[in-house]
Amino acid sequence: MKLASLRIITKDIKQSVQFYEKAMELAAQWYTEDFAELSTNTITIAIGSTRTMKMFGGDHLTESKGQSNIIIEFLVADVDREYERIKNLTDHIIQEPTTMPWGNRSLLFRDPDGNLINFFTPVSTEAIQKFK
Repeated sequence: MKLASLRIITKDIKQSVQFYEKAMELAAQWYTEDFAELSTNTITIAIGSTRTMKMFGGDHLTESKGQSNIIIEFLVADVDREYERIKNLTDHIIQEPTTMPWGNRSLLFRDPDGNLINFFTPVSTEAIQKFK
């Protein structure tokens, strides 16, 4: 089994796609006005409007409990350099670059829909080895 993509459902697809294009420094591929993807060599971030959920069985699938239990994580070359870029993209920085006990330097922020995003760079010997 291979994780192929992560899909974000949003009420404002244009705003979300623009945010991820800037955050990932990639151009989105639009398939319809309700669905776009941003792809790297390891994963695809798919973004769909709430209207796409009707195709899966109804509006009840878009209900949220108001909290996010998922963090979308991106391995980056230099988290401190990324922070300088990201702090101008969002007012929702949760944690400025911090070295975590497991050896990653981490930047945590929110996208326009409130989803948590972590940009991280391995800095300990063990963490560096894990991501070679």
